[in-house]
Amino acid sequence: MEDNKKNSSLGIAVFVTIMLLLGMGLYLFFRRPEIKQTVPKAKQYFTYQTDYKEYVLKYAEKYDIDPCYIFAVIRTESSFNEQAESEVGARGLMQIMPDAFDWIKFRLEDDRGLTFDDMYTAEYNIEYGTYMLSFLYDMFGSYELASAAYHQGMNAVQGWIDDGTIDPEHFSVDENLDDMPSDLTQDYIYKVMKAFDKYKQDTELEEEINNGKQQDSGGTADGETS
Repeated sequence: MEDNKKNSSLGIAVFVTIMLLLGMGLYLFFRRPEIKQTVPKAKQYFTYQTDYKEYVLKYAEKYDIDPCYIFAVIRTESSFNEQAESEVGARGLMQIMPDAFDWIKFRLEDDRGLTFDDMYTAEYNIEYGTYMLSFLYDMFGSYELASAAYHQGMNAVQGWIDDGTIDPEHFSVDENLDDMPSDLTQDYIYKVMKAFDKYKQDTELEEEINNGKQQDSGGTADGETS
């Protein structure tokens, strides 16, 4: 009698387990199409911020540097926070330091009466930061080393080149980022270049940049001359 009860209980338990597994399988089966639809949509519409685009495009063109790179630096430096201030006193979107502000103002022969407080203003900050990056890119010949100099200082990077620590002719994120003596600067370069690549994949931004270049060269958005 007891054996019959045990067999009956065991049978019920097996039946309940099978039904639970069957129910779970049916749930996952009918949920699967919804998951398949939402994942591609999220990837399709995900892009990095391009706030302050007017100023980025304006000064990137003026100082002859890729605007996608400027966006990448802004994203890395402040995440597009116009009022950002670091512990060491860097200010604004591109985190301009006081000595860098004075140096850039001197180089630009800027007589507008700007003070360091104006680095909280988006346009002035982007203008000064973009000029600085353009200067560093011309000096070192690559976006990676321009990023390193923006983060660590041009004298530090030049010193690493002079003592053979860094080879400016053969330096990239993919090949020899570990040659950079500072781990923090390595991390900074990696973040900037990763964001730079992402911005270059933004087809709408690329189209807007190209249209601007065509219009400035006397053409139209369709590439026709007027």
